Amino acid sequence: MDKKVTVIGAGNVGATAAQRLAEKELCDVVLIDIVEGIPQGKSLDLTEAAPIEKHDAHLRGSNGYDESADSDIVIITAGIPRKPGMSRDDLISTNAGIMKYVTQEVASRSPEAVLIIVSNPLDAMCHVAYEASKFPKNRVIGMAGVLDSARFRAFIAMELDVSVESTHAFVLGGHGDTMVPLPRYSTVAGIPITELMPQARIDALVDRTANGGAEIVGLLKTGSAYYAPASAAVEMAESILKDKKKILPCAAYLEGEYGFNDLFIGVPVKLGKNGIEDIIEIELTEAEKAALKKSADAVQGLKDDLKKLA
Repeated sequence: MDKKVTVIGAGNVGATAAQRLAEKELCDVVLIDIVEGIPQGKSLDLTEAAPIEKHDAHLRGSNGYDESADSDIVIITAGIPRKPGMSRDDLISTNAGIMKYVTQEVASRSPEAVLIIVSNPLDAMCHVAYEASKFPKNRVIGMAGVLDSARFRAFIAMELDVSVESTHAFVLGGHGDTMVPLPRYSTVAGIPITELMPQARIDALVDRTANGGAEIVGLLKTGSAYYAPASAAVEMAESILKDKKKILPCAAYLEGEYGFNDLFIGVPVKLGKNGIEDIIEIELTEAEKAALKKSADAVQGLKDDLKKLA
């Protein structure tokens, strides 16, 4: 492979992302974790599956960061996961320290990499990575909207009994309970869902999307979602590695767009070889603007909490 992606954190999200990257034959993969044997064992296991899955991606596991040198993309999943009763915000103090250390280690070895942040609380961790890496804003991206939009799409497909491939959805704002699903921009074969189901059902799907992560945490009891988060991160990585220039909702650093400054917020962006190549500004109703402002205020609160920890 002529591309290299490092995945930090060999837990469920990281290991699944490594599997998806390899099986799509997008790149060689380095899997890093602090627990001895875990990244090495999982990488070897995935390597032994390669003849069956028919890919020639090379996978390596490491407990250090030297193996990550010259990565094209670094996907950071490291941190403690949510447990029942915890909000994403409860993770901030522990995961901020982990994020700062990890980012400094990989940034010094891969100064041209694009960082995809997955660790929670997502929007706050993007700020930590941005400041720790000193990378330009287009190369620090949060995985949030792709996952939230996928959940919304899945629920739309289930509700209408249609193929998920026919669905499109946009979810903006912070990655949390204040996220902003946009039914007007969510379609089935180009038809807005506002034309296909009553408002009460739309409201129910919007609520389920906003609480999608908590629903899975409640069911699993001992962990949080990982299949869909891993797929979302890999879709972003694929658009960057292949310079596909997909329009995807991601947490991006805003400087005036949508009326916000110095804040990572989920908005539609164009993802290509340079990371975020454009931020797409769409027209919002007054109600949607108010919802996005509420979400941005929640992100600002997390950012203020980070300052208190410093």
